[in-house]
Amino acid sequence: MNKAELVEALRKETGLSRVKAEQVVELFFDQMADALARGDRVEIRGLCAFHVKKYRAYIGRNPKTGEAIQVEPKKLPFFKCGKELKERVDYSDAL
Repeated sequence: MNKAELVEALRKETGLSRVKAEQVVELFFDQMADALARGDRVEIRGLCAFHVKKYRAYIGRNPKTGEAIQVEPKKLPFFKCGKELKERVDYSDAL
């Protein structure tokens, strides 16, 4: 499912106009991204959790030349699947 399909599903389920459904989806994603940018954890019970993982600097290698390079420290979003989602996906494979 992509963003447009999510907007369409929301529109059909709630009866909202396409514009309003797009605004709801945009607001939802913007708020999640803003929370992660602040370093907060985002948890959607039964579905998933997102948090920011911090990585230290390290010496890496350029894959083309093999030259050692310094990789700067970074922060990346990390996704963790919820128990209910795991069970739902695993159950659907058994069908």
